[in-house]
Amino acid sequence: MRAGYTRKVFHVLIFTSAVLANGLGGFRGVCVFGAMVSLVVGHALLLGPSSARYQALAREQDRPYRTRYIIIPYFATLIGGMVSNIFFGPLSVVGYLVGGLGDAAGEPAGTRWGSHPYVRHSGRAMVTKTFEGSCAVLVASSLALVIAVAITPELHFGLRSAVAIPAIALVCTLVEAFSPRGWDNVPMQIVPTILTTFLLTK
Repeated sequence: MRAGYTRKVFHVLIFTSAVLANGLGGFRGVCVFGAMVSLVVGHALLLGPSSARYQALAREQDRPYRTRYIIIPYFATLIGGMVSNIFFGPLSVVGYLVGGLGDAAGEPAGTRWGSHPYVRHSGRAMVTKTFEGSCAVLVASSLALVIAVAITPELHFGLRSAVAIPAIALVCTLVEAFSPRGWDNVPMQIVPTILTTFLLTK
């Protein structure tokens, strides 16, 4: 399996495991899980680029800043997850699922099927994405929201959710497309959680 796909599998496992940790132990469970992930990421960084663990987290296209783009998404994930859980409690699983599934879908789909690229600025750099990758984010975010509604007692299926889910997924797709490079794990967790709170719990 190529390193980029290994990284995405790790990404999905982190977020889906956070859902489980939240269900079992709430905020404390998420904190314990976050500490364990921090140890794994920190160990990979200490081992350096020659190690398999480092290679599993790094991407070739991020050279010569591969370490930077391991550290930034790590902190983005931590910040987004903590903020979601502190302010929204059980509804934070919405952000975990959208961040885990929606965000992870774009790069593999864009690499495999992307033939319609678009370019955007990210700080001083130019980032190329594809419309096919963004469509994958839209579909995966919609699926993540359906799962979130199904497993969260505060949320219910109905006419409102049928309208809100695709709308929230579309917003998340735009967030993923235009977030600063490496930092998309913050808004990809917080934005769907906020939107779900206001659109589906009242």
